[in-house]
Amino acid sequence: MKAEVLILWVGLTLCCTLICGREDVKENKFAGVQVREPQTLTKNRRQAEEVDAEMLDKLTEVVEDEKTKSKKKKKTPEEIEAARAKKAAEREAKAKKQKAPKPTKKPKPPKPTKKPKPPKPTKKPKVPKPTKKPKTTTTVQPDIKQPYPDKEEEKKLLTKLGLDTSIQPVTPKEPVEPDLDDMFKKPTSPTKTHSELDVDYWHPRPDEVPGRYPDMKKDVTTPEVIMYIPEESTTVPYIGAWYEEYDYTDLAAKKQEEEEERALKEKAEKAERLRKKWEEEEEERRKQISVPAEPKKCPPLGLESHRVEDDQLLASSQSHHGFSAQRGRLNMQGSDNDEDLYGGAWCAESEEREHWFQVDARREVEFTGVITQGRNSELHEDFVSSYFVAFSNDSRDWTLLHDGYAEWLFYGNVDKETPVMSQFATPVVARYIRILPQSWNGSLCLRAEILACQLPSYHHSENEVNPSDDLDFRHHNYKEMRQMMKVINEECPNITRIYNIGKSSQGLKMYAMEISDNPGEHEPGEPEFRYTAGLHGNEALGRELLLLLMQFLCKEYNDDNPRVRRLVDGVRIHLVPSLNPDAYELAYEMGSEMGNWALGHWTEEGYDIFQNFPDLNSILWGAEDRGWVPRIVPNHHIPLPENFLNGSLAVETKAVITWMERNPFVLGANLQGGEKLVTYPFDMQETPDDAMFRWLAMSYAHSHLTMTETYRGSCHGDDITGGQGITNRATWKPVVGSMNDFSYLHTNCFELSIFLGCDKFPHESELPLEWENNREALLSFIEQVHRGIKGIVRDIDGNPLPNATISVEGIRHDVKTAVGGDYWRLLNPGEYKVTAKADGYTPQTRLCMVGYDSGATPCSFTLTKSNWDRIKKIMALHGKRPIRLITKRSRKHRNLTLTEVTCKLHL
Repeated sequence: MKAEVLILWVGLTLCCTLICGREDVKENKFAGVQVREPQTLTKNRRQAEEVDAEMLDKLTEVVEDEKTKSKKKKKTPEEIEAARAKKAAEREAKAKKQKAPKPTKKPKPPKPTKKPKPPKPTKKPKVPKPTKKPKTTTTVQPDIKQPYPDKEEEKKLLTKLGLDTSIQPVTPKEPVEPDLDDMFKKPTSPTKTHSELDVDYWHPRPDEVPGRYPDMKKDVTTPEVIMYIPEESTTVPYIGAWYEEYDYTDLAAKKQEEEEERALKEKAEKAERLRKKWEEEEEERRKQISVPAEPKKCPPLGLESHRVEDDQLLASSQSHHGFSAQRGRLNMQGSDNDEDLYGGAWCAESEEREHWFQVDARREVEFTGVITQGRNSELHEDFVSSYFVAFSNDSRDWTLLHDGYAEWLFYGNVDKETPVMSQFATPVVARYIRILPQSWNGSLCLRAEILACQLPSYHHSENEVNPSDDLDFRHHNYKEMRQMMKVINEECPNITRIYNIGKSSQGLKMYAMEISDNPGEHEPGEPEFRYTAGLHGNEALGRELLLLLMQFLCKEYNDDNPRVRRLVDGVRIHLVPSLNPDAYELAYEMGSEMGNWALGHWTEEGYDIFQNFPDLNSILWGAEDRGWVPRIVPNHHIPLPENFLNGSLAVETKAVITWMERNPFVLGANLQGGEKLVTYPFDMQETPDDAMFRWLAMSYAHSHLTMTETYRGSCHGDDITGGQGITNRATWKPVVGSMNDFSYLHTNCFELSIFLGCDKFPHESELPLEWENNREALLSFIEQVHRGIKGIVRDIDGNPLPNATISVEGIRHDVKTAVGGDYWRLLNPGEYKVTAKADGYTPQTRLCMVGYDSGATPCSFTLTKSNWDRIKKIMALHGKRPIRLITKRSRKHRNLTLTEVTCKLHL
């Protein structure tokens, strides 16, 4: 029973082995080979083991031979690479090479009872002599890999050949093996003889070769498995060489070329990696380096504009009483006498060891920079050339500004007038700031401005003004100004007109904006008013205020503001924002804080436009001294001196004079800067209309929100206005040939100068505040054009009389009627005796009352013709001698009559 179980177990094992062998045989890729089922598994295993042993021995000897050769001779890298490629190809070819069966040799029939001999693994075949360049062509078997000495690879090779290593050799005790048919179907007989299964694995079956085994019956059949390759239709077994020989020369060259390409590619990749690494390191290095960002830009704290009050400024010492800390403001102007009460800078005591200039912001702010300037003096060159900056929150503990390495030393001025700005890398939050001078030229004198921003948590006090109008609050250069005026004209085409009054020396047009209900022409009974600005190019606030006024009038007129509509419908308003456009462009380029007091003040030709008008004052006063006024020289509309226009007049001045003569202006003002007050003519003495001028000046100054706050003095000295914010120019700074005096003596226009503030070129951030300070004053001053009397002078036929003279008793200054016979005479409230005169007409006198109500009092005249023209002709015929008339009366009566006639003729 045990023997039968053992035989059954062996049969099942062989069945599984043969099935696996069949699968391997099916995967065999030998073209045209028919694989038959082996008859004797023991013999096949022995042959396979012998082949493997032989191939392994040859491979080992070849490897050792190659190692010996490599040690003998040192080759170049190229030769080594070529040799490696060649050896690899040889190893691959030898691994694929196996002994081909000999088809002509007839094997002896196997003896079933004979024990098969075991393989001899120790037997080593002779080492073949390697050829340099084998050129035999072989068939490549890509599925068979080269054998390796280890047992694992040997097992894989045997599996490829169809011989599983799990097959154990049959022992002599079991000479009979089960038939293959017994594995797939029920057995018909107990066993089969061993001779029926002993068929050579590498040869055809005995029944297929005639005459080979004559004793075998033809009807005996053996199960066989035949695999047909689709590519080959023949069944003839392949008996030629089943491997392919490589051309090692081409392979080595190809390998070398591939190696070179790979080396180049690796080199390029390495270079790219290095480049990227270098860029990353450079970027990291740049990030680590503290590159200063653009400093934060902040407006001035307000030293120049006097928003910073005197008690906020302190200093370590002062050299004289006139050089206190309160004089250390940017662009502070000193008096002509350097030793006067008011010097042009803060100057320290030279004997002191520590010097500082301190500003109290009264709250924590972000300090971002300092602007310094030297002393304003005609004789001395005093300025600070270097300084430190310190900060504090309590004015006791101070911290010097540090740049990361040492205390930050700032470089100051190189002359006394040019401002120099020093900005901090990052804002410093503090309340107090100190400038600590370290070196200086001449005496230690300083003027300064502090740049600071308010903190986000800062709240405006009740006394501060916030802008309420939606306007364009910024500085405009020439092109931007022109564009702004164009936009306003497009928004209000029915009430605006743009024209130019002339050109500057550089060819820039001097644009004017007319605002009226009927722009483009003079309407009888409607007065004409003018505002001019920019006589000095660096005085920019007046320019921007007029641009803002244009926007305001247009916007409010469209919004039906009743006050603005009354102004526009009742007055022909002319606004000229820039009378000196060339100089403004120069100051605009330097910026708000970096221009000094004089930069852009004069025209391109070097003229001060305000003082460049003909001197008519001297002509009038000389005639008054001789008693020629008004018989020979009138007290109004004084003609220009002969050839004066061909003299030293600026191009801009000539254009303004022509503009004045072309339009019958009644009232006007020129906007300037550098002080905060209103001045009126004469610039050399008082005018006959001094009371009227004082009223006009006060109408602006008292409507201004801060102009009458003169308790701190003026911008550069004591208060000269007596607390009113107005002054006669003659008592302040008298000039010859001013625009105001010329306008009063040559035209009907009453002209004033309005100085808008201490800072000529305020920072852009201050424009909203300045607009709020001046808006009401600008409108109120325009409304004064209706103050006094107005009317029309006609003849008895109703025709207007142009150039008629209007005289007011007690005021030695007359005005003339316009082309339409209309006139306006500015007068304060009161009762006036007014006379209208015209050539060829009998004068007429009326009593006119001026009240306190708004609007001018109508006072018109109708003149009749007189015989004065006929009398003048008769006198001209007689050489302007008395005419004697002979009558029939007595001699006495005749003399009386002649006397009367003579007197009348003289009249």
